[in-house]
Amino acid sequence: MLQIHPFRLKPGEDLRAGIEAYVQQHQLKAAFVMTCVGSLTQYHLRMADQSKGEKKNGHFEIVSLVGTCSIHGSHLHLSISNEAGITTGGHLLHECHVYTTAEIVLGESTEHVFVRENDGTTAWEELQVKKRQ
Repeated sequence: MLQIHPFRLKPGEDLRAGIEAYVQQHQLKAAFVMTCVGSLTQYHLRMADQSKGEKKNGHFEIVSLVGTCSIHGSHLHLSISNEAGITTGGHLLHECHVYTTAEIVLGESTEHVFVRENDGTTAWEELQVKKRQ
């Protein structure tokens, strides 16, 4: 079964922290981002194969937000565009501040649990999908 979880973050809220808070509050075990539209005054993204994130202030449109969410951990990627329409993206970190709104819809599988474990295929804790008991 699929459950839908729509919510909105308001000006000044942290995009990642807001999503994680919603996931914890509603005890979501296997959620994924269906859509997100809105804007930011600051982004904080980590690019591929980099150890640190990059922060930038300005006005940015949220072009895309994708990823998996669970009470056991999340993996989210964000694409944003600046006032000239130049787009960048990367791993969503904390300290992405909402400008006007972030309208988010999460979907949740009620048949699965997403966990993050090191399975030996990489050095990181990666998504492991399990059947809900």
